[in-house]
Amino acid sequence: MTLNLFSHAKLGSISLSNRIVMAPLTRNRAGEGGVPQPINVTYYEQRATAGLIITEATPISAMAHGYPLLPGIYTDAQVAGWKKITEAVHAKGGKIVLQIWHVGRISHPSLLPDNALPVAPSAIKPAGQAFTYQGLVDYVEPRALAADELPGIVADYVHATRSALDAGFDGVEIHAANGYLLDQFLRDGTNQRTDDYGGSFENRARLLMQVTEAVVAVAGADKVGVRLSPVNPFNDMKDSNPQALFNYVAESLNRFGLAYLHVVEGGIHGGGESEPFDFSAMRKLFKGGYIANLAYDKARGNAAIASGHADAVAYGVPFIANPDLVERFKADAPLNDADASTFYGGAEKGYTDYPFLKA
Repeated sequence: MTLNLFSHAKLGSISLSNRIVMAPLTRNRAGEGGVPQPINVTYYEQRATAGLIITEATPISAMAHGYPLLPGIYTDAQVAGWKKITEAVHAKGGKIVLQIWHVGRISHPSLLPDNALPVAPSAIKPAGQAFTYQGLVDYVEPRALAADELPGIVADYVHATRSALDAGFDGVEIHAANGYLLDQFLRDGTNQRTDDYGGSFENRARLLMQVTEAVVAVAGADKVGVRLSPVNPFNDMKDSNPQALFNYVAESLNRFGLAYLHVVEGGIHGGGESEPFDFSAMRKLFKGGYIANLAYDKARGNAAIASGHADAVAYGVPFIANPDLVERFKADAPLNDADASTFYGGAEKGYTDYPFLKA
């Protein structure tokens, strides 16, 4: 039997009714104190027919924030807010994992406690501007983390994982992509350290491996995924040898027996052209489930699954505009167009008001 997007699947211990995954999508609509609101419950509940929902990236601590109106996962009120979301998704038969996140240098003092400097592997200022409550402002030079601070970062991931499980999530995805903290440690364009966390592939991947080991110890490997973006230049990212680096990372992650690896297969968010990369070669090195992401439509998604390249395919913008994307793919129905002006911030418009097929 040929597998396709509508085949059942299992990623670790997470059973999927189909292989159409909702990709993590930052929407900047959390309430005060980073607490999910009723509007967020509606948004996720509408999309519960996805085989798996991966939530918007969610900061693991007050120092992990990089944008306005993000939901967090480090206070009791935030956990209670997320619990309403997981209950609503589960009531509709869906599965949902929380993407846990530290932005590192992609922040601004105005977004951080006591106007603190953003932290990073090395004190290298990113090109571009931060999105703050005051509008767009130039990034600042971040502060390089001392080696003795890194166990505290790992502890924040552990606390976030425990909080996610308390909130009823089916698992967690470690965000190590798109130019944020763990990606900043991986790539030599942002990591120029000379200690045990810089230089060799092993050293640059050390923090990701320590975080993964600690998260797996709390949640169980069968409930943990990792997201990577080997050649995404977004957030002023680059590496001198991405193929060798990410082949090493994929192979090194095998030791944990993860539920899945989730890979952004190119450049996103207008980061510029990504360089050539053999995703099939990297995929062959990883022994667990593989979620492919980036510019897939139904036909490409089916082909990726039938060929064995992917076990599931993550869709981003199509899920913003089509809460019933699964049903539309099944019926070969036309898709709603997404309104990019409502992607970040706002209320119901462009968030929970996209029409369903049946409507």
